[in-house]
Amino acid sequence: MPQFNDAELTAAVIRSFEETPDPRIKFLMEELVKSLHDYVRKTDLSFDEWGYAIDFLTRTGQKCTSSRQEFILLSDVLGVSMLVDAVNHRERGGATETTVLGPFYVGEHKPMPHGADISADLAGERMFVKSRVTDLKGKPLANVPVDIWHADGDGYYDSQKPEYATEGPSSRARFVTDADGRFYFRTILPCSYPIPTDGPVGEMIIQTRRHAMRPAHVHFLVNAPGYQPLITHVFMEGDKYLDSDVVFGVKDELVAKIERRTDAAMPDGKPAAAPWHLMTYEFRMKPGAGEAPKPLASKAKEDA
Repeated sequence: MPQFNDAELTAAVIRSFEETPDPRIKFLMEELVKSLHDYVRKTDLSFDEWGYAIDFLTRTGQKCTSSRQEFILLSDVLGVSMLVDAVNHRERGGATETTVLGPFYVGEHKPMPHGADISADLAGERMFVKSRVTDLKGKPLANVPVDIWHADGDGYYDSQKPEYATEGPSSRARFVTDADGRFYFRTILPCSYPIPTDGPVGEMIIQTRRHAMRPAHVHFLVNAPGYQPLITHVFMEGDKYLDSDVVFGVKDELVAKIERRTDAAMPDGKPAAAPWHLMTYEFRMKPGAGEAPKPLASKAKEDA
């Protein structure tokens, strides 16, 4: 007769997975049980604390919608998202560094022509983004789809706004590289912004006296056939939150100098009505297989 006490319970739960046919699932479940049980023992977790944890996770799930993923946000602020990214991209071999996808990726973006203004309806200082996609030796990669998204001048993504369902995307688009691997577009200069704090993750941030800020950045998802998908940000040099990003997503290589320009025309020859900013960045792709990620809400609909 087994004794289900704090000394023997863990082994009994692990044994319960002995018939799991998939060895990887068996291993993951066993390690999860070990880690959770060790946490309970090390902390002498109380009933009230465990009850609060269950309630916190319940509210986290209830906060999720088709355009908001509170569990991704939780993973991000605990550093789990970046840790998963790190263990899956240990050897970059000269390829551009990766970082978190974030909770505001909503799936395939609308294709737009080079030079399009993806923030035409938004106020803010104008920025011209000039980028290129290459292999590790600098050979340009043509016909590569690149998804772009970033927050507005108030720090909100389009999917956070009530009008998103009726008015559609803003500061979000897909570009396809030309024969020289290049793509370029207009937008507004991003600003640093807080993660959403109106849910349980924000509650945790406030209670633990952490700040909720992310440094200014633009998201890029580069999906070249024959290469590993690249999920990354380009951050603005000089942002005061670069060293304390609430989701731990900054890497030195991903920080770009943004030039303030007063030229009468932008790089594509079209006139500039006021001083503007120039971002340039080259993405180097690592050979390999893989698929670009899908937002979890969309995957859930497919599985259903």
